[in-house]
Amino acid sequence: MPVTGPDFISLQARDLAASQAFYERYLGLVRSPAGPPHAVVFATEPIAFALRDVVPGTDLTGPGAGAAIWLHATDVQAIHDALAADGHTIVAAPIDGPFGRTFTFADPDGYRITLHDRA
Repeated sequence: MPVTGPDFISLQARDLAASQAFYERYLGLVRSPAGPPHAVVFATEPIAFALRDVVPGTDLTGPGAGAAIWLHATDVQAIHDALAADGHTIVAAPIDGPFGRTFTFADPDGYRITLHDRA
């Protein structure tokens, strides 16, 4: 049976509480009541998105190198503006392209996250 597609995405975070606050504040994510104590699972659809404590022995130097993490958002420009106003790293400025309004930022652990508004 072939793989049918992504079902769960989890990022390791050095400071779980700070990363949770970041994703809640800037992306408007809401914590799901589900999830283990070492993780924060957000109520996202169709794929679950979570943050978790760093797995012992994991080196987060250059986290996410080579990974492309794209999330759909309804107001990409407003999120960009809030992140930029608070001094967060914008990796690629907003552009209009085949995926709608798109930009990339770095989260508190350096993961590069791209937001787009075309479903």
